[in-house]
This record gives sequence, structure tokens and C-alpha cells, in this order.
Amino acid sequence: MTDAWEVDPAYENYIGRWSRLVAPQFLRWLAAGPGGAWCDVGCGTGALSHTVLRTADPARVVGVEPSAPFAAAARAGADDPRFEVRPGTAEAIPAADGEFDRVVSGLVLNFVPHPVEGLAEMRRVTRAGGTVAGYVWDYADGMQMIRVFWDAARELDATAATLDEGARFPLCRPQPLRDALSTAGFTEVAVHPLDVPTVFAGFDDFWRPFLGGQGPAPGYCTSLPAGRRTALHDLLDTRLPRDDAGRIALTARAWAFRGSVPA
Repeated sequence: MTDAWEVDPAYENYIGRWSRLVAPQFLRWLAAGPGGAWCDVGCGTGALSHTVLRTADPARVVGVEPSAPFAAAARAGADDPRFEVRPGTAEAIPAADGEFDRVVSGLVLNFVPHPVEGLAEMRRVTRAGGTVAGYVWDYADGMQMIRVFWDAARELDATAATLDEGARFPLCRPQPLRDALSTAGFTEVAVHPLDVPTVFAGFDDFWRPFLGGQGPAPGYCTSLPAGRRTALHDLLDTRLPRDDAGRIALTARAWAFRGSVPA
């Protein structure tokens, strides 16, 4: 099973809508001044790039994205001459040494096969004294919609334990992130929690995104035979709390990280 990230609407329904809530918090924490050249590595459908354009007053923003459908969605969502998208990956960024003042990346680093190498490549394209920063979900604990999904899946299927992002991505905790940044040669390393509400109108609003096949949990869900998928649906339906209006109010925690390129 692969971590598929290709279908724009399914991604938006599953994670994109929540990533768009995290991006403004992340930029406030980053506290970058106006101007400068930015690069958004793994820009996806543009959640972070578009927020930079709206709120950070950049001179320009370059998105780097390997998925052609996601890159097209990012371009379509920002009618701004300061924005371009280039094909590439975190380990092969199509940019010159020191081209950017700030390199950022949202919800990507844990999917990079060799995260330290990816960070080193981000460092390469950042000027001396510049900043590399990003954020990842707290899969082990604080990203509740994914945590509750895998907890239920593991009760019904022992093999789900090897697919659980909390187990697969130990990087997504404060100390491993600090260690990776330090190993990649950054100074002034910092890690900070970002919490956003994830409120679902009802159980169908929670469940439907897991049928889109985008990402590890939906990929697992859609791979199940119908009967086992129904059992997972029913277990989650009984487990999730509702308020008086039937809404399911959860929270999502991301860990933001940043480091400086030595001058």
C-alpha cells in the first residue's frame, strides 16, 4: 500500500481543510518580516503557499510539488504574479544554492524517505542567515481524527498496527524533530505545538473523507473488503462523541519546527 497523494478534491476533504487552519498559526509563530523570496516544499494544493501570499507580504513564492494535479490546483488557487510552481521533491529542489530567504514545508517532512537529507537540501537553497521551517501532524497523540481511526482499526485488525502513522512516523515528535534539524546543520532550532479545531457536522462528515483513498488511513480504509470496512465504520460511529447538534468536535495538533542556516 502506498501513500497516495494525487486527487485534489479528496485531499481537500480529508486533510486540506484542516491544513488551511494550521497555516496561519504557523506563520504567526514564524514571525517572518515582509518581503523576501519564499519556497514552499511539497506545496500540495497550496494551503501554505496561499497563506504566505495573503498574510506575509512576500516578494515571491515558489511552490515545489511532484504531483501534477496538486500543482495545477495550487496554481489555480492563487492568481498572483508572485507565485509559481516547479516540479520537484524535498530531496531534489529545482533551485539555485541560496536562492531563498525562507524555505517552508507543511505536512511533508515525515513522508520524505530520508528526512535529514531533505532538510539538508532545503538548507542548500536557503541563504546564509535564512530560515527553514515547517510543521507535521502529531500522529501519535494530538491529531485526533487520525488517532481515533487507527485505534479502532487496530482493535479490528492486528495488521493495521504496521500502517498506523503514529508508529510509522516517530519523527513527528518534538525531540526527533530537534535532532533532525541539528543533524542537518541548523542552528537556533525550535519546535512548537499548533492546535486547531476539527469540527465535523456529523458522522458522515467524519467518515466520508476516509473513503477518498488519499493518504495512509484512507488508503487502508478503501483497501478493506466491504464487510470489514462496515465493521470499522460501525465501531467509529459508536465511539465518537457528539454535541447536542450532532457535531463531532475534535482537535488536531501539529508540531511546528524551524532552524536557521548558519551565517
